[in-house]
Amino acid sequence: MTHKNLFVCIVLMLVLPFGTAQAAHKKHSKHLAQASVPERVHTRINHKNHIRPVDYQADTSNTKFNAAGEPDLASAKALVMDQATGEIIYAKNINTLTPIASVTKLMTAMVMLDAHLPMDETLMVTEEDVDTFKGSSSKLPVGSQLTRAELLHMAIMSSENRAASALGRNYPGGVSAFVAAMNEKARALGMASSHFVDPTGLHSENVSTASDLSRMVKAAYNYPQIREVSTSPSQEFRLNTHRGPVNFSNTNTLVRNNSQKWVIGLSKTGYISEAGRCLVMQAQISGKNVVMVFLDSMGKFSRIGDAERIRKWMEAGNFPARLG
Repeated sequence: MTHKNLFVCIVLMLVLPFGTAQAAHKKHSKHLAQASVPERVHTRINHKNHIRPVDYQADTSNTKFNAAGEPDLASAKALVMDQATGEIIYAKNINTLTPIASVTKLMTAMVMLDAHLPMDETLMVTEEDVDTFKGSSSKLPVGSQLTRAELLHMAIMSSENRAASALGRNYPGGVSAFVAAMNEKARALGMASSHFVDPTGLHSENVSTASDLSRMVKAAYNYPQIREVSTSPSQEFRLNTHRGPVNFSNTNTLVRNNSQKWVIGLSKTGYISEAGRCLVMQAQISGKNVVMVFLDSMGKFSRIGDAERIRKWMEAGNFPARLG
């Protein structure tokens, strides 16, 4: 080996370890830099380690008001009523007939409870309960076995269509008799404009008005079971089709994540494309028990925003009382 080649080898032996260590340091520093950047978290883990979407917080800072000083709501039809006196606090197209989607399930619950059927009886979800009309999803596989009480809880809290269908199907006389009882109940409550065709609300022929629905909400509030399950934030159920418990959540974010400290006594949401976003509630605002109906709201969170706008408006004490 020549002196020149020997010199090159010695230089390489000295330089290469330094270069390798520097590259490793840069690679390690890159990983540290990436690790230090916080991820944008889009989920929240509750105390039972179930992951669910972060709940939306309604922005009411830019609320507009009409000439009468009332908030301009996103819902096409709306009604807010003093539960005790019947005084109308807010009204918008309250007699306009419209599809009501899963708000229908409040009538389903009342009719089922009126029949005084055994709540501990085990019922099975079958192919007949699968939604082939809208293709809605469900956490209840065909073959699931639950008590009538559990199905009621799921139908109202989580708006489970298969649960509501199973309740109607297991009514004496079947679904046709159940729907007939729904319409008979509506007439008895003075819901003259309302008509029901199924227990789930999936069909747009389930129609009512904000005025009629205020009657239905007031009636449903008299059922302790409906009040309890409709205001349940979430509940775990053990299904015979699953190894572990399955978590079901309330479809109303004001119940599910009550960061705004609402006092809600009854709640039901609804949505199909023909009905828009719907929400009915019994709530307490500034010490007053009110019935709230918001129908045909087009934005995903606009019905929640409307409820917040009404609450802030009422808390400000600027609302008129009009006899309904």
